[in-house]
Amino acid sequence: MARLKDLYKEKITPELRETLGLDNPMLVPRLEKVVVNMGFGIVEKDEQKSLLEDLAKITGQKPMLCKARKSISNFKLRDGMVIGAKVTLRGERMYEFVDRLVSHALPRIRDFRGVSASGFDGRGSYTLGLREQTIFPEIDVASVAIEKGMDVTFVTSSRSDKEARALLAALGMPFAGK
Repeated sequence: MARLKDLYKEKITPELRETLGLDNPMLVPRLEKVVVNMGFGIVEKDEQKSLLEDLAKITGQKPMLCKARKSISNFKLRDGMVIGAKVTLRGERMYEFVDRLVSHALPRIRDFRGVSASGFDGRGSYTLGLREQTIFPEIDVASVAIEKGMDVTFVTSSRSDKEARALLAALGMPFAGK
């Protein structure tokens, strides 16, 4: 079982119940899924393959390709071209990814002062943008052909941003200016 999942069940759930004043243990917010999205636009086939391999190494799961829905001539974009990839993580892999992100990847960012608290959407989800995939220890910096950023979205069962922030902070997310 994932270390972070054990921590959530044993320590974080009772703390959140007390902090948020919840009587029913089923109302305690929890992570439902984590979506990692990498948009790489128009790149060559070998660069695209390299980016897909990097995303698979980071998440431990095969990425799903995202294709353009319509043609836009100014962007040299045709309907059906592959312009990105995404991975939806749930269960054990989700907790392992969050643990690696919080404990290994985020501290490797240069001049890191915490993640912004403005990434909440009002319904309990939080989105974090990363500038490059090389912050993850799974990626060999020397073998990276092209650096691309990614968005990581944490979807929670909470009904408000306050509850979602309390959950993510308890899971170890380093928010700036607590």
